[in-house]
Amino acid sequence: MFSSIVLPAISLGLSATSIPGPLQAYLLNITLNYGWRRGLLVIFSPLITDGPIIFLTVFVLQQVPEWAIQLIRFGGGFLLLWIAWGAWQQLQSGAKFTASDTTVVKGTISPLKVLGTASAMNVFSPGPYLFWSTVTGPLLLEALEISLWWGLAMLVGFYGTFLGGMAVLVILFNRLGTIGADVTRYILVITIGLLTWFASQLIIADALNLVWVYQLISIAILAIVVWYLGMSWWKNRNHV
Repeated sequence: MFSSIVLPAISLGLSATSIPGPLQAYLLNITLNYGWRRGLLVIFSPLITDGPIIFLTVFVLQQVPEWAIQLIRFGGGFLLLWIAWGAWQQLQSGAKFTASDTTVVKGTISPLKVLGTASAMNVFSPGPYLFWSTVTGPLLLEALEISLWWGLAMLVGFYGTFLGGMAVLVILFNRLGTIGADVTRYILVITIGLLTWFASQLIIADALNLVWVYQLISIAILAIVVWYLGMSWWKNRNHV
């Protein structure tokens, strides 16, 4: 159960953290301009906004037949592949975690304003709705069908990784001012591998029930990620 419920939840949490997006940009801007304490407030915004989204999507998913869930798994798998493709394009362009405004303006800002702005970004962003209706929602539903404890474990795995990863970004950005292209490249490579792996589980193993094909794909993904990281490390080592 750990490999089919908790590990995918952890991989999705890491993916949600590591792909640069609007919430990450706001998080890093707040951290740079107002310090890590205000930056940490941004992390709590998903805990405020995701509850109704989770309840709505899981309630709706419980009302649909099994064949519709299979179609949703297909859609979720292709959504993850599309996100992985976007991460690959960022990798090729040399993207890095940085704030859009690099001018440091240390001062004060209301905690409620920080939390309110971050929460509004989550509410009006399509990302949480897409993920919970096509990817994380079916995974949570699958966990709840086993037991309430596995449902809780799935949520802890996802949010523990997601929020913990965001906290790490705050600490790193508070110290470094930016996260360089090399570190971002390693993060993106691992994220692309995890997204592709879980997409293959949704499409190949869950929807098509071709478990042996999924196992071969998993081995291939792991080998490619390890090879790419090793080659990148070796090149950087030779240039030092």
